[in-house]
Order: sequence, then structure tokens, then C-alpha cells
Amino acid sequence: MRLIQITHHDLDGYGASTVAAACASVERVVHVPRYSDVGPVLEDEIKRLGRASEGEILLMTDLGLEEQTIAGLKKFAALNKRREEGRKHRLVVLDHHASSLDQLRRLGLEPAADPARSGLNRVDLGDPEMSVLIEEDLCATRMTFEHRALFATHEPAADLSSLLAAVDALDLWRKESPAFRGGLALDELFWETVSSFIPVGHPWHDRFVSDILLAAAEILRTGASPAELEQRATAIRTGVVDALLREAPDDDPALTTRMRLARALARSDTLFRPLKDGTLLSFALDSGTFQRVSDLIMDAGRAKRVVNVQRMGTLSFRSNDGTALDGARLFRGGGHRDAAGGRLQSGSAFSMTDAIAQVEPVLNPEKPAGSDSPFAALKNWKG
Repeated sequence: MRLIQITHHDLDGYGASTVAAACASVERVVHVPRYSDVGPVLEDEIKRLGRASEGEILLMTDLGLEEQTIAGLKKFAALNKRREEGRKHRLVVLDHHASSLDQLRRLGLEPAADPARSGLNRVDLGDPEMSVLIEEDLCATRMTFEHRALFATHEPAADLSSLLAAVDALDLWRKESPAFRGGLALDELFWETVSSFIPVGHPWHDRFVSDILLAAAEILRTGASPAELEQRATAIRTGVVDALLREAPDDDPALTTRMRLARALARSDTLFRPLKDGTLLSFALDSGTFQRVSDLIMDAGRAKRVVNVQRMGTLSFRSNDGTALDGARLFRGGGHRDAAGGRLQSGSAFSMTDAIAQVEPVLNPEKPAGSDSPFAALKNWKG
């Protein structure tokens, strides 16, 4: 079955996606920074699953269950009830937040303690294809490993023990654990990596982050100190990038990592979406990456204007025809003719689809019906 994962945008969330990818072929990963955005993301996935002809697996990890998300779980159950046998979807929710238990109880869903596993709570939504598990004493990364039978197709080839121990100690703040200092070092490396090189949305993103986490965890497993891991971080990253760009026609190892990756990012058909006027839109790019990549895109003639939308609602326009400022002015912004910025009216965006839905109608408003008619100009003519 096709496997899609929705996970948190932090070390534990990426640890969970790293474990999932080691146990199964994950077609797509959606990373959600804010629990308040989980509901809309789940809603989009449910709409897509409603149109899917074959059954799929939706894996949700390290995401606090707020009211809108719990409503989504109920919608999933209702959707599955309408589907014929053999084409039903499977939902696996692996969570460890005490607040999720509170919210479920408040909405009339009483978690039941698993008699065979201390600390594990299960939530019955009346659908055997839905497994909603909450286990406060484990991080989501370890939960994904412990409950892999719910989605896995094979056993991991790599030794994940060091990764599991480090993330578990850090995420649950077990300072007495021998793995805690390694978890802190892994967390620092993660945040330096996750948004600065290959952005969310690019096909290489999850592989890039996971390969770095696995390589770093292996170094910790051999007994390296946090300082030694920090000293080797650049070599780890370079090795991962060398593997990614091994067959890239324009790679130049003499350049910095950002410069090398920017060439590949500028060719991406998934990282940038064309708007009706030819502007290319990207979502949640690091500002330094956007600057480099937008320049390469325009030099290659792919677009004359590029806009990047951040999750917190800010927009950055770049152009080579003086139209960046024109775009920014439509979003209460300003700046230079070819480099300007603005802000979404709503104040935030939770996905590429959401960003397009907010930007497109402002940049390219629909014309009134009949406005293209040769008689339209006469409508208000009074002679």
C-alpha cells in the first residue's frame, strides 16, 4: 500500500520519519511545525484519500491531537466506512503528548490502557483499520520503531539503537541518561541542517536530513563526544551531498555546499509552482537559499519573477524586470524594484497549496465575467 507520513517539524518528528523510511517505502512526508496546522493538513489528506482508487496508509507521528485534528480522525473513520472492502485506507497515529489524552477525553473519546503494554493507551474509533496509540513514556521516534509492524514492509538494514536512544533522551529531557548529551548534539546538528540546505518540499529533503541523522548517530554509537560530533559535522554533510550530486551534470566540488545544492534546487519542478502570470512561487525556503536559487532561476530564463512565502506570512519577491516591488505593494510591502517583500493578509500559511491559494488571487485577480467582450468598454459609457 502507498504510505504517506505526516510528522512534526522537530528532531523527534524527523527521527520518526527516518525510522519509517528505514522500515518501508514512504512516498511523501509532510512536516508540520505547529499543532494548530495539523487539522488543515489532515483535512487536505482526507480529501485526497476520498478520491484515491486504492487503499493507502497514512502514518501520523509526534503530532499533538487538538480539536480540529480529532475531528479529522472522525472524518477518516466516516470515509473508510463508505469504501468497499479491499480498498479501505489504514491510519496509524503514534503520539506521546499528555495534552492529546486530555483533548480526546474532552471530546468524548476515552483512551483505554493496553493490558499487554504498560503506559500505552489506545483510542477506539470503531474502525479496525485505525490505530491511534498514545504512549507518554516514549518519544515518537522510538514509538515508530516499536510499533513498526503497523506499517513496515521490512526490517531496518541500519542499526538504529543510537538514534533511538539519543532522540528519546533529548525529547523527554532525561538529563540523567548517558545518551542525553549526544541527543543535545544531534539536536544542534539537526537545526543547523533542516532548513538551511535542501528545503521541505524538495524530493531530496527527507533523504538528506535522515542520512545526516543516521551518520551522526553512528558516530555517537562509537563513543564520540558531542565536541567530536560537532567537529565532524561538515564532513558528514559533505559526504551526504557528494552522494546526492554524484551524477549531477553541473556539480562543482570546489564550491560551498549551499552553492552546489542551489544548482540542483533551481532545476526543481516540485519546489517551485508557476502562477498564472509566470511568477514562480516557493514555500518556506531559507532566505539565503532563496536568494541564491531565485538568481539561478532567472539567469536560466525559467521566470522573470520569483516569490517565496514563509510560514509566518512574510513574502520575498525577486525579479529581473523591475516587477518585484509591484508584487510586494499588493501585499502591503515595499523595497527595491527587483528585491522587495510583503505580508499575507491572513498572517500565515501552512503549506504550498495554502500559500498559492492566498497569493494567486492577489497577484492575478479573476476578471469580471464579460470583461473581455468588445462591448465591455461601452457598459458605462454615457455618450
